[in-house]
Amino acid sequence: MMPQPIISVSGLRGVIGHSLTPDLAVRYAAAFAAQTEPGTIVLTRDGRATGGMLADAIRASLVAMGRAVVDAGVAATPTTGVLIRQYQGAGGIQVSASHNPAEYNGMKLFGPDGSVLTETIGQGVRRVYESSEYRWAQHDLIGTARTCPNSTARHLELVLANIDVPRVRGCRFHVLLDSNHGAGSLLGCLLLRELNCSLTLLGAEPDGQFSHPPEPIAENLTEVGAQVVATGAAVGFCQDPDADRLAVIDANGVYLGEEYTLALCVDHALRGRKGPIVTNCSTSRMSADLAQRHGVPLFRSKVGEAHVVELMKREGAAFGGEGNGGPIDPRVGFVRDSFVGMAMILDAMAARNATLRELADAIPRYAIHKSKMEFPTDRVTTAWGALADHFAQAKPDRLDGLRLDWPDRWLLIRASNTEPVVRIVAEASQESDAIQLCQQAEAVLRAIAS
Repeated sequence: MMPQPIISVSGLRGVIGHSLTPDLAVRYAAAFAAQTEPGTIVLTRDGRATGGMLADAIRASLVAMGRAVVDAGVAATPTTGVLIRQYQGAGGIQVSASHNPAEYNGMKLFGPDGSVLTETIGQGVRRVYESSEYRWAQHDLIGTARTCPNSTARHLELVLANIDVPRVRGCRFHVLLDSNHGAGSLLGCLLLRELNCSLTLLGAEPDGQFSHPPEPIAENLTEVGAQVVATGAAVGFCQDPDADRLAVIDANGVYLGEEYTLALCVDHALRGRKGPIVTNCSTSRMSADLAQRHGVPLFRSKVGEAHVVELMKREGAAFGGEGNGGPIDPRVGFVRDSFVGMAMILDAMAARNATLRELADAIPRYAIHKSKMEFPTDRVTTAWGALADHFAQAKPDRLDGLRLDWPDRWLLIRASNTEPVVRIVAEASQESDAIQLCQQAEAVLRAIAS
């Protein structure tokens, strides 16, 4: 039996030639077209070496379904959302496996508003894909495909419209941008040069030949941090391959991480305008503390970009995002956006005449610890009850798995949707306390599993 891809709320990913093949991509694209209202579909891809092959198959599938396609080639995932609105499209497909290793690729699906598909619509696409309930167009009804002459102009315009461009230009920041041979360099270079930055660029060519593992986490960015120091940059910006996530490194080469990306943006956004903030339930408490400091409500969604965006729309959020380095500015688009992150952090540095480290030090500091363990899916409900009893002094919340809150710490335990694994995340003022929370949760789970 052929291995199956991992299918999530708004797309899929798999290993090329193993769990993700051209014929599978053709069928999944056809299912998406069958579930999407009439209109143009935007097609993009990140810089992965296998992206062109998959995009060719997907484009043929969409045309064979009778759809008009705008092929924008290599582009960042947030750019895809902007292009869908620009072309008044019915939806879009981004060929990307985000932060996964080079052997992976995937497909991310978007709706007509330029945000990733909601869970309900995504489940509909999956049902059609699994049942093959779609019909190819007759010879005289096949669609057409055209290319996009300029994929970045509108996205750049929107990002710049929401910061003080002259203020940032006057600072002439020296910035190191690590795009790691993904799609981020295309708009990243334009944005930073438009902001009059002196630029050191790593991994400029979007060819998928990653210089280091693609997830922008601390252990993968040691050499990048050293280059920030060596080049005298004021800040290092590190993108994942499709540029919807951003990690930051200070002038001393210290990795601040992805959680700080969202917190820095939230703080700066709320200094300019007030309104609700939305994060997912595994995001650092930093954003909640900042919302309280600025006198606005914070709402938490289930984990996943689609859930964050849905709640942002419902609550009329001023800003939102996920703690994996994914800020979402609704004025630009309802997609996690590394370019929004870069622009807002530079604008914050300019507005307060502060270094990145000084901005970070002004934000409440917490330590997050993450772990996971194998656990039988049929005992999950029992586990939530046992954990709530064990941590009886905490406030329980079952929005997404089980979250337990204390005044100074929290613990989240979630079952994976794709494998018999439980993921455990804890945050506290001290790392030792976060580790201890995870260890206690693991002990309870082991007792139930045995």
